[in-house]
Amino acid sequence: MNKHVALRGLFETHLTVRDLQRSITFYKDTIGLQLAYEVLEWNAAFFWIGDHTAKYSMLGLWSVGTAPLGLNLHIAFEVAAIDDLLDAPKRRKEGGIVPLSFFCVESLEPSVIGWMPTAAVYFRDPDGHLIEYLTMLDDKERRPDLGIVSWSDWVSSKR
Repeated sequence: MNKHVALRGLFETHLTVRDLQRSITFYKDTIGLQLAYEVLEWNAAFFWIGDHTAKYSMLGLWSVGTAPLGLNLHIAFEVAAIDDLLDAPKRRKEGGIVPLSFFCVESLEPSVIGWMPTAAVYFRDPDGHLIEYLTMLDDKERRPDLGIVSWSDWVSSKR
């Protein structure tokens, strides 16, 4: 088996900001991005870049000190096939890299972010930067009410 996970491209990046509302206004009104989701309890906002219906790229904004996983910045690569994403934790672990859930707990299954919806696996590079692999799920499956859950919980919720 190839140890690499097939990547489609760079999907998202995140920035820390001093004033979230000011930054939302700037990225919406000046840059022209569409606000996808604002999470008040996290003091964060997410924007689709380009054609928002295609959902190919995203920018996340986090008020300084509010980001989960202790992250300041991270990058996410889109994985084209869900089977590759489901296999990614095992591949990373076999390579000596600890696969993480969204909540920075070692996990051999992806986390699912219900509002997008997307399945994601996290790990750190040699310098401690957070790397994310993600696959967009069918938009008809959006479940913002679930928040962020494990893949197995996501599958169970669809039954």
